[in-house]
Amino acid sequence: MTGKTQKETRSLGELGLHARAGREASIHGIAVDSREVREGYLFAALPGVKAHGASFVAAALAAGASAVLTDADGARLAADVLEGSKVAMIVVEDPRQTLAYTAALWFGSQPGTVVAITGTNGKTSVASFCRQIWVEMGREAVNIGTTGVEGVWTAPLAHTTPEPITLHRALSQAAANGVTHAAMEASSHGLAQRRLDGVHLKAAGFTNFTQDHLDYHTSFDDYFAAKAGLFDRVLPDDGIGVLNIDDPKGAELAGIVADRGQDLLTVGRSAGADLRLLAQRFDATGQEIRFSFEDRAYLTRLPLIGGFQAENVLLAAALVISCGAEPARVFETLVHLETVRGRMQLAATRDNGAAVFVDYAHTPDAVRTALHAMRPHVMGRLIAIVGAGGDRDVTKRPLMGEAASEAADLVIVTDDNPRSEDPAAIRQAVLLGAPDALEVADRAEAILRGVDALGPGDALLIAGKGHENGQIVGDAILPFDDVEQASVAVAALDGSGA
Repeated sequence: MTGKTQKETRSLGELGLHARAGREASIHGIAVDSREVREGYLFAALPGVKAHGASFVAAALAAGASAVLTDADGARLAADVLEGSKVAMIVVEDPRQTLAYTAALWFGSQPGTVVAITGTNGKTSVASFCRQIWVEMGREAVNIGTTGVEGVWTAPLAHTTPEPITLHRALSQAAANGVTHAAMEASSHGLAQRRLDGVHLKAAGFTNFTQDHLDYHTSFDDYFAAKAGLFDRVLPDDGIGVLNIDDPKGAELAGIVADRGQDLLTVGRSAGADLRLLAQRFDATGQEIRFSFEDRAYLTRLPLIGGFQAENVLLAAALVISCGAEPARVFETLVHLETVRGRMQLAATRDNGAAVFVDYAHTPDAVRTALHAMRPHVMGRLIAIVGAGGDRDVTKRPLMGEAASEAADLVIVTDDNPRSEDPAAIRQAVLLGAPDALEVADRAEAILRGVDALGPGDALLIAGKGHENGQIVGDAILPFDDVEQASVAVAALDGSGA
């Protein structure tokens, strides 16, 4: 990597911070993990799900922290440790948001054009398509999210929306490496925890809203409010909201955009959409789409499986247009788009022509959408492999099975990432929604049996893990790649690779 990751020294004032009793401090770095604190660092003691970061103030001070950022609860928890200390204490109502702005000031630079996409499904695809369109148009671009930082500059990331220090470090390094355009995924967790605050957005996109993450959010309203934060808080007043108006929540977000005085660009099949999908025709390897924009119709081919991908592509195109690109030039690039790794990805093909696809679909709606989207491309039977993750929303497990059984001719229920839970109990919950499904505990065996069941014209969808290359069992991450396993299964059965 090139480019500075942290600037040498900043005063609290330069970072927009004000300490109690007017104390000052020279800041040499910032950290949210006390183990990463060095001499002269600002330690952000944030409230957490299991513990408050203030519990680690003593460790941060021992490591040389010169300032602590926290909330009133954190200040109380650390009062004894801080008594008599000369450390600068910054106490604010929302330390997560303050940290985000501080990180933005600390690292300084960002790509000149940044967009963010929220929604239950499609964020990764839309972000990738934005990046691909920009690259086709000669721009230096990346996408940031579930698959890390991808594009002309790459870097791994641990979360879809990283915590602010990691995020702003990545944005700064991307800019230092010549990146001018970036498309980010905005997860509900990231938005709720203010991780994107401080990112300078030109536009924000919305894909859809369905059940997910109710293990974290207290209700659907709470979940939606987190996503709406992209428009009512993070996107500036002069930004542009790009919304899938077909989704019922699209109209609600349009109201927020109007109230903020932001410009609005709508996408969808609805008659009132600015960028409207008019028709689709499917074949075994992709689709042709007809769409309209500014009273002009366009026809192009997408080498992408799944009708919903057309909606993702058009949302990406609208985001790029909203940032100033010439529409006709944007539309010329669409024929060159490639599927995102682990998203409706063709993993292997049997000698009899049957195809195996891998998709990240891990919600009931995503499974249903993926299978229904595959149906027009498939002449024979549609087989689905599904599971559900442990330590996550338990209410969606039978719904996962139900979604698969509704849309597929044969369903195989297997383990996903069981984490700390009993895998058999998770499978039984999924089977409640798919009582006629075949249960195969071992995921590799499930894939082998799914591939073995494929006849000419059939297709198999392996859902749930997508791009992931590990399976989380207990505290261990075991090597496992659905695409690789599909290729292994085809090779074993047909005597050749994918």
